[in-house]
Amino acid sequence: MEIVVPKDMFKELKKTSKEGLLELIEKNLEKAELTLKARKETFLIEQKAKLEEKIKEIEEELKDLREFYETALNDREIMEKVRDALREENEVLRKELEEKRRALGNKAR
Repeated sequence: MEIVVPKDMFKELKKTSKEGLLELIEKNLEKAELTLKARKETFLIEQKAKLEEKIKEIEEELKDLREFYETALNDREIMEKVRDALREENEVLRKELEEKRRALGNKAR
């Protein structure tokens, strides 16, 4: 922490004895403590506000991720149904092709 003292006051303080300085410090110590507490409280309030804003952002991102996840699950379910339907259709077509090959094989003989 840095204490800024006007030039003329600094010159006067240099002239003051150590006992006088100690007395001056003791007088102003309570004010300094109150000032430090107020600054600390202000700092903490600002930090709290920043953290609350960050929490809101994270919650929004989490909401978006949940929505994306739900969409992905739905898409996966749809794709699995389509895959199963195509698999069944493919099986039917294979059987038809086999039957046609057999029929052509029997005709050729």
